[in-house]
Amino acid sequence: MKEILLNVSSKEKRCAILKFGKLQDLIVERKANQQLTGNIYRGEVINILHNIQSAFIDINEGENGFIHISDIVENTQKFQEMFDMEFEWDYDISSIKTREVKDADISKFMEIGHPVLVQVVKEPIGTKGARLTSNITIPGRYLVLLPNTPHRGVSRKITDRSERERLKKVIRAFEMPKKMGLICRTASTNASTDALIAEATELLKTWERIMEDFHNSEDPVCLYRESDLVKKSVLKAVNKQYARMLVDDYKTFQYCRQLYRRYRGDHEMRLEYYRDKIPMFDRFAVENEIERCLRRKIWLQSGGYLYFDRTEAMYTIDVNSGRSTTSKEGIDVEETLVRINMEAAEEIARQLRIRNIGGLVICDFIDMRARRNQRRVLDTLKEAMKEDSAKCTILGMSEFGLVEMTRQRTRESLIQTLFTHCPYCSGKGIIKNFESTSIEIERALTKLMALNNEINIELVIHPQMHDYLSKRDKENYERIAKKLKGEIAFKSNDELHLNGFEFYSLADGQKIEW
Repeated sequence: MKEILLNVSSKEKRCAILKFGKLQDLIVERKANQQLTGNIYRGEVINILHNIQSAFIDINEGENGFIHISDIVENTQKFQEMFDMEFEWDYDISSIKTREVKDADISKFMEIGHPVLVQVVKEPIGTKGARLTSNITIPGRYLVLLPNTPHRGVSRKITDRSERERLKKVIRAFEMPKKMGLICRTASTNASTDALIAEATELLKTWERIMEDFHNSEDPVCLYRESDLVKKSVLKAVNKQYARMLVDDYKTFQYCRQLYRRYRGDHEMRLEYYRDKIPMFDRFAVENEIERCLRRKIWLQSGGYLYFDRTEAMYTIDVNSGRSTTSKEGIDVEETLVRINMEAAEEIARQLRIRNIGGLVICDFIDMRARRNQRRVLDTLKEAMKEDSAKCTILGMSEFGLVEMTRQRTRESLIQTLFTHCPYCSGKGIIKNFESTSIEIERALTKLMALNNEINIELVIHPQMHDYLSKRDKENYERIAKKLKGEIAFKSNDELHLNGFEFYSLADGQKIEW
């Protein structure tokens, strides 16, 4: 049984998807940092980089957006990545696209200062601006309108041949400008012809409003915003046929009820307003699970554990046997390791969804001797990743038990959303130990007294550092000062960094720069 919990507060909306009471996915949307993917903008070209055939475009959303020549010239591959579609056409579009991109010059399409109509296809992450395209798509529940691409296709996830043929006939028969195209989404299965026509008409009207606003605007502005988290949650619950949806904000619950009445069709779902005094995410142990997913180390039921580490280039996940035992009779060591790896594979797939980890991921499973066992673990991982809405590519397992995979980066990861770099360690996650800091102090002290002729000095340090020096190095500093015919006094200040220290003159109390 699957259900959705929608938690709404003044600054944040959180959507948790549970399967038999266990958290499977989490989406966090904050008021100050709303998702941009799918939004359509009237942008302005700020800079053109001829050497990489790209341009930076101001869309009035903080960092300038980035667009490549391949995002301007017709790019059907992008549509397939975004909507998992299969197109129908009478010519080899891939070879034409490759030739056009190879021979194209971005200056023929864009000029600095000119307005452009663009859509966000990848969220801005960190200091990187949003990735843009001029191949606009306007998604509905059943259909996707392609205003400047003439292709018409059907989702490959619709496997019923007769249903595919019916949908193809409907969208081919629909009267619309030749340069425009339509795609049938997975949810269009069993949708009536009237419903498809009504939605196509609505999408065309939306496009007309976008173009009208584009011509009437003079500055970079958002012309169309993708559905918010609440609407997406209701549509997901209906399309995926979830059993229940709980909402803890009454105004949002009323809005969800309106959306559900509009989109429900034949699906029966319990849409409820959560009234309990205990916070909803606490009641269903979601808060505890979120805290668990923010840790570096994740324990498995078998006694094994996972280690998650992030570098600039990739995420690494290390699988360890931990406290697991082979006490059961008839189970050999190899089979025990295989079971730990298979449990780890399922947990890795879940953690990737909840943490929303994107990009390159390397999984280091426990070594197994038999290739058959390696295939078992790899198949478990692939099966578990099928529930992921983000695009994933998984390669084979190497002789060392390493599995390389990529996961589509749809938005900021959970850690990037909830955390910022530590001002103490500047994101390194570590600071110098007391001994290293003590050595630095000794060098600075010697330099000030020997070279700068500062004789009488007061050393100000953090209280914990003060305790450390009192037991270890304070007498050594006093000997150094006496040898250089000077004097040193000690003072603590809890406002200092643990690694920080300052020198002041005992004569006039002025801070000494060193």
